[in-house]
Amino acid sequence: MKQDIFLFTLLSMLGLPATALAQTAPPNGPTARFSRAEVEVGQPLDYELSYVHDPAEEVVFPDSLAAFGPFEYAGRRALPTRTEAGRSLDRVIYHLRTFSLAPTQSLQLPVLVLRGPADTLRRLPSVAQVRLRRLSAVGIGAAGGLPALRPGISWQPLAPAFNYPFWLAGLAGGLALVGAAWALYGRRWRQRYGGYKRRKNHVYFLAQFARHTERFALSRSAPIVERAVVLWKNYLSSLEGADLNLSSLTTRELVAHFRDAPAVDRALRTTDRIVYGNLLSEDPQEIQQVEAAFQLLRDFAEAQFEQAVGS
Repeated sequence: MKQDIFLFTLLSMLGLPATALAQTAPPNGPTARFSRAEVEVGQPLDYELSYVHDPAEEVVFPDSLAAFGPFEYAGRRALPTRTEAGRSLDRVIYHLRTFSLAPTQSLQLPVLVLRGPADTLRRLPSVAQVRLRRLSAVGIGAAGGLPALRPGISWQPLAPAFNYPFWLAGLAGGLALVGAAWALYGRRWRQRYGGYKRRKNHVYFLAQFARHTERFALSRSAPIVERAVVLWKNYLSSLEGADLNLSSLTTRELVAHFRDAPAVDRALRTTDRIVYGNLLSEDPQEIQQVEAAFQLLRDFAEAQFEQAVGS
């Protein structure tokens, strides 16, 4: 039977010539009926089409491309052919549903009997009808109209929901503005921040260096001179921002690094004589030389700071 259904569709699509030998159901023609007498809108409904025929006949039942209006096709189930006493029974159950509001709805699907390569016998069953069931009563309201509806709802407060799309869009816009501002003014901001850090470090260096100078004036101690020189070297290293550690350089290397600066040469030679030669005495002239060396180191640091800030 499935092959017959496919053949019916193929003949319809190709438009092969066929001779309609009958348009009405003979006494032994196909029969059709609905599974129920009444149906609701959208409710599933079965339409059964059956045909008793000679086993030698080739019978074709409609498939999903047939005209099912006003019903909608939802599927079908073909039952196996039964042959008894020289007669064959073929049945197909079509699953339908309707959304039409017509009070009475009918359907009539044909069965094709193939007679040779060119002739087709079209047999029609009797028209099957089904009634539409109404679920609401009409004419019981005022003046014969629809019944009045009573409101049975009340306002319920809803908790405010977090607007994720709005805030995500705002965050993306804010990040875009920050990125654009950084691209335009980022270099200037970095320069200002670098200048602020240099000024802050310079003030801290001057305070610490002045404290070492005061301690030396009170104690006349060589370790204080050494700590003051180390502080000076570390500050110049941070001021230049280079990977070179000036604390590891000797006096000669430092003088060469600063392009043979006379102030650096004279100050470091004085401090080296005190730190490494242990030649510190209570001679006021020698004390004045150390204090003068401190002043030279401070002035040189001041000049290096002004040069770094100006660049």
